[in-house]
Amino acid sequence: MSIKYWEFEDAPFKEKLKNPSVKAVSNIFFDNETESFRFAVLLSEVKKKGQLKLKDVPALIPIATAKRYLDYAVQLGLLKHEDNNYMFTDRFSKPMRNIAAYIKAWIDSPAEEDLSIVFANIRFDKQQKRGGRKQRDKDQNQETQKVDPPQ
Repeated sequence: MSIKYWEFEDAPFKEKLKNPSVKAVSNIFFDNETESFRFAVLLSEVKKKGQLKLKDVPALIPIATAKRYLDYAVQLGLLKHEDNNYMFTDRFSKPMRNIAAYIKAWIDSPAEEDLSIVFANIRFDKQQKRGGRKQRDKDQNQETQKVDPPQ
């Protein structure tokens, strides 16, 4: 988590409240641009729909990854998980007061954000396989398993 407390002191905080952004919300919790993007997509979906089920997660985020991020948001107190639905809550402690106020301002703002523009440096391609068995080895093992037993 990369909370920069100086950004949420009174004077800078008042400036940030003028234009709340999902990118700023996700950058509070993640330094990595890709992680921040995934978290922002999930938060935006919860904001649009009011609640989010894992089966309704956008296709560009794997379900297991989405569950991990949504559960992290539950641990933070940003979301609650009830009846297989994730929805916003406001269970922040006093030291996180200004951060919570910023997130609340973003939730209440009617502005729609284009995440492909906000997160311009995101890589969508999948990582290359780094180990494990090669496809050729898997095919050979399947062929040996298909052989009929001797009679």
